[in-house]
Amino acid sequence: MVEDVTIATLTALSVTASFPFFLYGAWIMIDAETVTWDVLTYHLKFIAVGLTLTTVPMVTWMIPRLFDQLGGLSALHAFLGLQAYALLLAGLTGIVRIFQAKRNADLYKNPDQDVDLDDLHENMSAWRARLRVGVFGYTLFWIAAWLVGMYRYVLRYFL
Repeated sequence: MVEDVTIATLTALSVTASFPFFLYGAWIMIDAETVTWDVLTYHLKFIAVGLTLTTVPMVTWMIPRLFDQLGGLSALHAFLGLQAYALLLAGLTGIVRIFQAKRNADLYKNPDQDVDLDDLHENMSAWRARLRVGVFGYTLFWIAAWLVGMYRYVLRYFL
């Protein structure tokens, strides 16, 4: 059987490697003057890789071991990670509605229309706010969970 430290190291590397994908995915959206369908799908490719690099180790290795080692730092790590994913879900509820409104207005295929996003639907500003809070919250809690996880990793395997 593979040693615990090997799996922990691979998990730490995988989760750490996801962060540049999140950053680049965010940069794509920030840098885009107009978000076309191509820009959106390009952005989502990087975000999907980042989420996969974080979620697969969490589901396959971290969660099954959680209750065997539940203590102060592991509980904090789990709480912060859970908050990150809760905020990601909140953000996704906003992005789905924004996507529907933009698709209905044909703004992905024909982005040159002179339409303000808030004019597409009466709830657009609330959906955009939900998306911003979700993405910012996910990032904040992801970083906090990563820091606690790395601290636990160093304490457990190297000190």
